[in-house]
Amino acid sequence: MSRNMSDQGLFIVLSAPSGTGKSSICRKLLASCPEIEFSVSYTSRTPRPNEINGKDYHFISREDFQRRIDQGEFIEWIENYGHFYGTSGKAMHEVLVRGKDLLLDIEPRGAKEIKKKFEDGIFVFVLPPSLDELLKRLEKRGHESPEVIDKRFTQAERELKEVMWYDYTVFNEDLETAAKQLIAIYHAEKCKTNRLSSKIDSFFKSC
Repeated sequence: MSRNMSDQGLFIVLSAPSGTGKSSICRKLLASCPEIEFSVSYTSRTPRPNEINGKDYHFISREDFQRRIDQGEFIEWIENYGHFYGTSGKAMHEVLVRGKDLLLDIEPRGAKEIKKKFEDGIFVFVLPPSLDELLKRLEKRGHESPEVIDKRFTQAERELKEVMWYDYTVFNEDLETAAKQLIAIYHAEKCKTNRLSSKIDSFFKSC
């Protein structure tokens, strides 16, 4: 799907395995660039402590999620650890046509589906310093059983192999540095000539 890049907002898709620090990097990008809106995904799982409906996720029943799948509401959706997760295509479109920029926190399977449908997204993958460090971060969470940690680590090893089709890679060896790199990617993309074509045309018309 092709869009007029100069008139509509851009979107960034950020992917990473569990335990890489992706959520923390997202928060720092949004705090530094308040003009970016966050895409709130839908999920069939129940909220965790301190999660807010409509902010962290739209929490809906499994039956409601399946109905939305059948109606073609999601631009991408997956089933992960027994729960559905998906992104509303309508909500995404409404933000972009308003000229607002959008950040999507999506795992590689969903990101690949979006890439098939949009030619001009910005796809960024976050890597941990090493697999050993990733395992340590998963173990430090403290609220998951060893069995769940093993499953997450095995899935992480699979997801890491997807990195090569992404546009950018950020190593989260240090959170502040990783966040600054993502912010730099965003600002650089905003300065691309094809994203500024309308403004460039107006400049020459005023000359």
